[in-house]
Amino acid sequence: MSAGLLGCMTTPAQGNRIPDGALYACDNGKFGKGWPGADRWYQWLTDTVQRYGPDRCLWAVAPDVPFDAEGTLAESLPWLAKIRQLGIPAAFAAQDGCENGLIPWDEFDVLFLAGSTEWKIGPTAQRIAEEAHDRGLTVHMGRVNSRQRLRIAEVYGCESVDGTYLAFGPDQNLPNVLGWLSEMHHTPSLFGAPTP
Repeated sequence: MSAGLLGCMTTPAQGNRIPDGALYACDNGKFGKGWPGADRWYQWLTDTVQRYGPDRCLWAVAPDVPFDAEGTLAESLPWLAKIRQLGIPAAFAAQDGCENGLIPWDEFDVLFLAGSTEWKIGPTAQRIAEEAHDRGLTVHMGRVNSRQRLRIAEVYGCESVDGTYLAFGPDQNLPNVLGWLSEMHHTPSLFGAPTP
């Protein structure tokens, strides 16, 4: 991370220190067991940005309701502007069904592809990612834990991804991740040229 090869994803429940010089993103802990409640989450986010600086923060994802587009819209809307007020980009977690008029395009900076696996790697999510890019937004994909999923994120034009793959066996899995990234930078996919 300090070398700039990987960024750091942090959540309220982790309590980890972000390495010197590393870029970081702030997840909310809603997926899994880490949601501390809205007020404690926002205080953690504020403290994190103050400690590590807004210039190193890629984005923070607003509170969402996993797999529920309507619930996510209602949960996120009050927080997107507050995230931006911290001087960092706000991310909106896209869920299954959000394509039905449930994306507040003008309220956020990063489209976070969340939702079910089937939806996230399907044609609807790809169309939404393309629309986000057309609007000048950044796209992130969550739960990317394989070479194949990383390739899908590449095809969608995702600028960043996250997953728990490195948390399980980091000494063994870090070389795999670095190999996948190197391969992507040197090998064209079927859908386009390699990135520089």
